[in-house]
Amino acid sequence: MEPAHPYYPLNAKVVGYLANDWDVPTLVCAFLGGWGALLLLTLAVVSVARPSLRMGDKVAILWFVLSGSIHFFFEGYFVYNHTRMAPAQDFFGQLWKEYSLSDSRYLTSDPFVLCMETITAVCWGPLCFLLAYLITVDHPLRHSFQVIVSLGQIYGDILYYATSMFDHYFHQISYCRPEGYYFWFYYFTMNAIWIVVPAYYMCQSIGTITKSIQYMKTATMNRKSQ
Repeated sequence: MEPAHPYYPLNAKVVGYLANDWDVPTLVCAFLGGWGALLLLTLAVVSVARPSLRMGDKVAILWFVLSGSIHFFFEGYFVYNHTRMAPAQDFFGQLWKEYSLSDSRYLTSDPFVLCMETITAVCWGPLCFLLAYLITVDHPLRHSFQVIVSLGQIYGDILYYATSMFDHYFHQISYCRPEGYYFWFYYFTMNAIWIVVPAYYMCQSIGTITKSIQYMKTATMNRKSQ
């Protein structure tokens, strides 16, 4: 008997599943093209608003605008539509069904995934947009928020990996298809980005905050000694 869907485990309750209308190359090209256009628009706006901004800060703005957009719109789509993902045939729905070949929890309203994605969409999404603004105007709160947002992204990602791996090794439940492509590219690599990049920005901000406090302490001691 043919399985009712292509997801693992094969007995997962994927209610009302419909196969995607779009092929994978079309979905990927449209996805990358949309985000690419957003980044070009963001770069143009920032270049006009703050032409003297350092390249490193421009890259940071692009990162947080991209993260905020994915968190708020793409992951927010899942949160809002989690009960009707399997038959979804709109663009984001088909993207989620393709990604779910590496993690079927997105098609079964898994409690952890739903709660984690809700926090990501509601908290980290808007805060990423705020952070992009703070960097643009060189606001003193930039590094405090950069630590908070980056740590939140890392924490959520580690829990995401940990809960899936726990079920895999302790309960012998795999949510990913057996083909290595789905695990190593979709599941591992695409999510690892939100550990590596936030770790860099968190360390950057911790270093900046530490230097600022040390500078203030040194200046205070020098004034007292005069």
